[in-house]
Amino acid sequence: MFFPHSLLSVPHSEDTSKLLFFDEVVQVGIHPKIGITGLPRSGKSAVMAKVLEMLNEERVREIDARGGDGRGSDIIGGIRTEPIMANSEREGYKVIDIRTGDEAIMAHKNIDSRLRVLGYGIDPEALESVAIPAIEHARDYSEVIVIDEIGKFAVESEDFVNVVRSALKVDKPTLLALHKKSRHPLLQDIRRRDDARILEVTPVNRALLPYKIHKLMRETY
Repeated sequence: MFFPHSLLSVPHSEDTSKLLFFDEVVQVGIHPKIGITGLPRSGKSAVMAKVLEMLNEERVREIDARGGDGRGSDIIGGIRTEPIMANSEREGYKVIDIRTGDEAIMAHKNIDSRLRVLGYGIDPEALESVAIPAIEHARDYSEVIVIDEIGKFAVESEDFVNVVRSALKVDKPTLLALHKKSRHPLLQDIRRRDDARILEVTPVNRALLPYKIHKLMRETY
């Protein structure tokens, strides 16, 4: 496996599953972190939805076949985002807890906030009330972690950034939607991870990409 040049030397006798990057110990697990990226309206959400549908249905069948309760199992946890539309125009975005269905508006043109990105006012409390608890639960209890999406709005919350970093330290299958052009340190760190696979959605591959991602995740899960 190739490691970045920032990796400090580790004695051969040491456990190389713990790699020292300056003053931090980075755990390299067996489960991949799959990042989906692409231009706006490229189909990232549709690709992610198809992957999650396939993962959930397959795991439910497996658990049921062993005599368990597949539909009652905590298989997929985390968040997804949806645009808020008005007259075919995007007015804002809401964040949704995948497991519970709880939701909150995290960005909207009508939100009066000192935090504004691309003309949208940001509501950090929406992230704190829905997104952060959902990611914490997925990190601690769910089989698969989903974070859709890590983009220009969510990274305005330091608490959100911190909980995502904590989730990435857990060795679980993880599916992330990443803003294509953001240069925020969190996204840069994700792109540089040795256990990350970043896949771009394009008009050519978007029909087959869910099956590729599903295969990658199921190789270790």
